[in-house]
Amino acid sequence: MANVLKMAKVHSILTLHARGWSQRRIARVLGVHRETVARYLQIAEHGARAGPEAPDSAGQNRPNPPTGSADQNRPNLPAGSAGPLSLCEPFREMIVAALERGLSCQRIWQDLKTEHGFGGGYDSVKRFCRRLQQATPLPFRRMECEPGAEAQIDFGTAAPVIISDGVVSPVITADGAGATSGVKSKRRRPHLFRIVLSHSRKAYSEAVFRQTTDDFLRCLENAFHHFGGVPKTLVIDNLKAAVTRADWFDPDLNPKILAFCEHYGTVMLPTKVRTPRHKGKVERGVAYAQDNALKGRTFDSLQEQNHHLLEWETSVADTRIHGTTRKQIGKIFAEAERSALLPLPVERFACFQEAQRIVNRDGHVEVAKSYYSAPPEFVGRRVWARWDGHTVRVFDKHLTQIAYHTQREPGRFATDPRHIVAEKRGGIERGAAWWLRKVRCIGTDTGQWAEAMLEQRGIPGVRVLMGLVSLTNKHADTAIDQACHVAKSHGAYRLRVIRELLKRQAPAQEQFEFIQEHPLIRSLADYGQLVHNAFEEVHA
Repeated sequence: MANVLKMAKVHSILTLHARGWSQRRIARVLGVHRETVARYLQIAEHGARAGPEAPDSAGQNRPNPPTGSADQNRPNLPAGSAGPLSLCEPFREMIVAALERGLSCQRIWQDLKTEHGFGGGYDSVKRFCRRLQQATPLPFRRMECEPGAEAQIDFGTAAPVIISDGVVSPVITADGAGATSGVKSKRRRPHLFRIVLSHSRKAYSEAVFRQTTDDFLRCLENAFHHFGGVPKTLVIDNLKAAVTRADWFDPDLNPKILAFCEHYGTVMLPTKVRTPRHKGKVERGVAYAQDNALKGRTFDSLQEQNHHLLEWETSVADTRIHGTTRKQIGKIFAEAERSALLPLPVERFACFQEAQRIVNRDGHVEVAKSYYSAPPEFVGRRVWARWDGHTVRVFDKHLTQIAYHTQREPGRFATDPRHIVAEKRGGIERGAAWWLRKVRCIGTDTGQWAEAMLEQRGIPGVRVLMGLVSLTNKHADTAIDQACHVAKSHGAYRLRVIRELLKRQAPAQEQFEFIQEHPLIRSLADYGQLVHNAFEEVHA
């Protein structure tokens, strides 16, 4: 492709040639190729033939080209373009009409070739169409907004802040004597946050040292309270504090930003990447604040700069007549836009910390060195955790709350019983009352035996109840109930007794009443005589 020179260099070539310089000398001085110099001189020579006899660059008269020459139909090329006439030039009107109908370059080339005998190639048509589109670009569409409908946000560079650290630095003078210089200071250049209401151009500015999500939200909140209301939509660029993944059709916003917008009832719309004209009102607004309010100034603190910006917005920016609307900004805001803004909520947005976490194998996530449970189906998955010093909330990837805990001191665990799987729930955790209800379902005697066992053995009896219920996996309820009846009759309250009775199915012990007289029972007088006779035999 031939070199295309800037118009200033083309003018230099023509001027030096008119002074009698050779093409070789011109090329050497201007740093271009000699053939490029020759080409531009040839173009100028042909373009100078406008009258019956037009002088060329050397001052000599040359005859005009014949009528109907292609030079008379030379296209209006963009500034700086040069080269031979295109083969498509005779078909300019047809190509322009085809482009207006939305036909492609391929279709235009096909129609020219089949209907008009065009002898050029497809690339020639494509270059000609591209040149036409560059020469007549489509105008931008200006978008105006209703009152309260939109605000545009952007960051710029604020005025320097000179921070003094209070340390006096020593200085050695020329004679060797010691001296002290001034106090050491540090120069910092903060960021300038600016938001502009699209209808009235009412704005708010604030300087911040960092562009974190918390700083961004705090500036937005201060702006809303300065306006006395909330715009319905917020147009921002793809700053990292708000947009996690830039996408014109479906961007991913920071979850904290989404919670903030939900709290204030507004919507945040990122612009297309590398398309600053989508928020042109605030782009110029940032430059205006930098040039008018901050240029050439320094401040001792961030608070001093923000105080200056607030006074400047009220006394200067709001009182000016805007170049586009031709109205005073403060007046149109008070008359038309203030009442159209959404009302402020009762409370400010709750400040919280937020981070992604992975649910550990024990079903807990770590937050500020403490551990909080999550539903079992989220083990090994990423979740969002938010904490504010009082509570800890856990959300899934769709920002649906799945857990809520009171924040604990470091090293402690907070476990919601609902997050424990039934298979992993210990028997002791269920309590004696729960196991007694299970035991009573086996039978009446089983329930009575269990109650008596608990009364006799206390807390260790809970495990006995668990073992008694486990017997239902191998034995029928009636057999267990019969074994408990037998064990209760013997006063045996050990689980191994129940197991043995289930093996033997032993009958219950019979109860007998005591009788006073029976032929086999001797009287007490007989036992007394027996003792007396025994003593006499010993002494005899």
